[in-house]
Amino acid sequence: MIHVPRSVTAASAVLALAVGVPGLAHAQPSADRIPSASPRDALPSTYPASPGDPAPPGEAEGQLPKGWRIDGSGAGKHLVWRAPEPVPMGDARVEFYAGDRLIGVPKPTDDQRTFRLRLDGASIGQAAELQAQAGGRRLDEGAKDTPAPPRVSPPAESAAPQPANRVDPGVPGKYRTVSGEYTQKSVRLPGFPNPVEMRAAVVGPVDAPGKRPLALFLHGRHYTCFKSGGAQDGGWPCKSGMKPVPSHRGYLHDQKLLASQGYVTVSISANGINGQDDVAQDGGAQARSSLVRQHLARWADWSAGRGDAPKAVRDTAPADLSKVLLVGHSRGGEGVNRAALDSLTPPPAAEDGAPGPARWNIRGTVLIGPTIFGQNPVPDVPSMTILPGCDGDVSDLQGQIYADGTRGVGRGTALHSAVYVVGANHNFFNSEWTPGQAQAPADDDFQSGERPDPVCAPGKDTRLTAKQQQTAGSTYIAAAARLFVGGDDRVRPLLDGSGRRAPSAKPARVLTHAVGGNRTPAFVPSSSLAVSGGRLCAQVDSRNSRACLPSSTRGASPHFAAWETSPEPGRHAVAMRWSQAGAATKVRPAKAVSLDGADALALRVIVPPNSTGTRLDVAVSDASGKRVTLGEVRVDGLPGTEVTASYWGREVRVPLSAAARAGLDLKKVTSLELTPRNRSGRAWLMDAWGWRPGTPDAGAAELARVDIGRLKVKEGDSGVRNYRVPIRVSGQGSGKVRLFVTDPRTHKTTHKTVTVRPGGEPVEVPVTVRGNKRYGADVSHDVLAKAVRGAVVGSYHGGVQVTEDDPMPKVTVKPVADRVTEGKALKWRVTLSATADVDIETGFDIRRVSGGKELSTKDVDKRWLKDTFGSSPNPARRLSKVSEMPYIPAGIAAGKRSAEVTVPTVKDRVREPKESVRLRLVTYDQAWEPHPGPEVTGTVRDPS
Repeated sequence: MIHVPRSVTAASAVLALAVGVPGLAHAQPSADRIPSASPRDALPSTYPASPGDPAPPGEAEGQLPKGWRIDGSGAGKHLVWRAPEPVPMGDARVEFYAGDRLIGVPKPTDDQRTFRLRLDGASIGQAAELQAQAGGRRLDEGAKDTPAPPRVSPPAESAAPQPANRVDPGVPGKYRTVSGEYTQKSVRLPGFPNPVEMRAAVVGPVDAPGKRPLALFLHGRHYTCFKSGGAQDGGWPCKSGMKPVPSHRGYLHDQKLLASQGYVTVSISANGINGQDDVAQDGGAQARSSLVRQHLARWADWSAGRGDAPKAVRDTAPADLSKVLLVGHSRGGEGVNRAALDSLTPPPAAEDGAPGPARWNIRGTVLIGPTIFGQNPVPDVPSMTILPGCDGDVSDLQGQIYADGTRGVGRGTALHSAVYVVGANHNFFNSEWTPGQAQAPADDDFQSGERPDPVCAPGKDTRLTAKQQQTAGSTYIAAAARLFVGGDDRVRPLLDGSGRRAPSAKPARVLTHAVGGNRTPAFVPSSSLAVSGGRLCAQVDSRNSRACLPSSTRGASPHFAAWETSPEPGRHAVAMRWSQAGAATKVRPAKAVSLDGADALALRVIVPPNSTGTRLDVAVSDASGKRVTLGEVRVDGLPGTEVTASYWGREVRVPLSAAARAGLDLKKVTSLELTPRNRSGRAWLMDAWGWRPGTPDAGAAELARVDIGRLKVKEGDSGVRNYRVPIRVSGQGSGKVRLFVTDPRTHKTTHKTVTVRPGGEPVEVPVTVRGNKRYGADVSHDVLAKAVRGAVVGSYHGGVQVTEDDPMPKVTVKPVADRVTEGKALKWRVTLSATADVDIETGFDIRRVSGGKELSTKDVDKRWLKDTFGSSPNPARRLSKVSEMPYIPAGIAAGKRSAEVTVPTVKDRVREPKESVRLRLVTYDQAWEPHPGPEVTGTVRDPS
């Protein structure tokens, strides 16, 4: 991943880019398949612009930020970004933004430098606001237009090491282990053209009694194929001479530790998904869930004595499918989260690739540097999320949402832990992605750039080595297994913010906080919370006056990771800023809350990275007005720079004993007051909870499930048709979800909260389609969903896709002036058989003249040459060689029937024979398929 500052800077000009008729506000990845013989999206040689070519006239490079261009027009218009260097294939997806608005997810070409997004008429907005991002980080040259701010050196460690926990899960167990692999017949998954492999590495105990718990590992998105000499590829199946990257073997160190402790472990391969998931709206989450459950179904058969178990399975202890832990890395994390959801409530059959109902019980999930594109975690299955402090791939640490996003949604008894590992990167948790350990080429995903980063550069005191990182990862995976599956509450203090450390993880500095478990909600910021002395801020909002972190902030917060719409309601924190001690911030919920039965008040508080000594007095009041100071907390910032997501909530606790002694009514607490004791500072309150020790049973989930489908309809030739967005409600009970509806014409998103119930009233999102006989663009009416309370969301993004069903007009060309003298312009008129509702992208390829002399760059107007090809007359060369694939655009505007193409020539004083130019008409349809037309020739002669 390329590390550049997040600040947005002005481009060379501000240009409102209106691209044809209204269309998608969020361009759909599946709509942009570029035909290619390669499994990846290689760029066909017939495209009008090669990666180095300029934009068409009117969208010239001088108007767009460096590296950006527009190809085509109307339904065939693409927004293209050329990276300054290859962007490694990773788990964060490259996304195009206009300011804070997601335009869409582009397709990479084979070189991993050129990214193309078909716009389908979407409005881009201001050219200066264009951004290419991945994991919340700017990748494009615009981020470098202004000098980066100096990196802040982190302070020396100020806090004493945390006390050791009395149980260390990183200590190997007593059982001998055995390893092996199995391969089953490949499976087909919905929407994927090629079968996906069923391959796995098994490590388990050989002398453990009875059936043993099963831990399944799923790796993330990485290069799929390689060959000796360092070549890598991201397609599937592997090309001739290449072999699959064995990413599934990258967790053997984790597997061996768990196996020694009595767990059967299996790590599955997902190269077949990684090589094809660019066709999936959800980044492959549903496909990964299907693959996980395909393997679990095999294990359920083998455990029950059905079918022939592979030798690797027979050699180890039998598995207990009632005790399953799912471990997922990066996109694998999102995949196992979806697998847990799909095991509880089946997804729509048309989208699923797994057999039958679940015959297993998911006791918990471990998510390592995960993606969460849908931002819909499973609330009632315990989880532990590892956040690598130096993650250079999923660099916004969006996996924090696996904890934050569960608040108030389900029963609240499942523990959701966030584990921040200072100095860990993304890749090294997998040894097959680690240089010096991997069979295939591998690298450190955190790249410091020209200046070594003071926190994350290799060799810094705060940066872990690969071995140290892997040891810490194994230790905390084992802790989650022991708590979620084994029910051993003695390891809970390692995961729930109690401030204990595992000696086996040394020297890693590991910090934790949690939601759920034995917590009761007290002060969870929402729009109904009254705040004085501070302000209620929006976690996601481009307006600095409302945002928790202004856009000028150096660094980011995992808690404020953006989704696909901004501003986003329902996500708040309390921002505090003071310039003198004693400047209190008070928060009051809409109604009194109860802390009865809790031992302490647990707060998650963010302070700026590298800050030390923030001290806050914590006080509460009850309904009678009695106020009691509970105690003081100290919060220090994490090590961080402008390229890390280090604004992370530290969990601090104050006992409630003082309140009880003073006679405060803990059943009716009406306010929380935070009073700073240091002279100046900043802090953000994420939430506060009544806490007591112990881990309650998460219980059976009874939630409604919502899946947003995508209905594809034809426009029709006449009349008005009304459709409904297909919204499927299954599961149990009643719940609430928030729907985000995007108007395809204004591109504005509105939201509403609806109640859902299986078998109840259908969720209505109406769409009106007007038919006509004019050729136009596909139009998408998009709907997104997030769970609010008592519900879960599977497929979060859908809508109604209106397919254009009128044929593209026929295109003809006639000469206007195809035989001229020097100084005159050659002209042709391109004409449509009928008007269209979109711009028609057509133009001329310049072909080599086979007989006679060809016009050169010296024979045409230099301004035209610059505007059309970005070239100068020198050195002189044939027009067919002016660029790699010279093309003269002749776009016909929507509602127009024709356009004129001109090649202006210049006079010279050289006597020479007739010169000519040979052109071939090419027209592009909505899918950017070229339709070659006739050839024409223009001739230029000396003046008589």
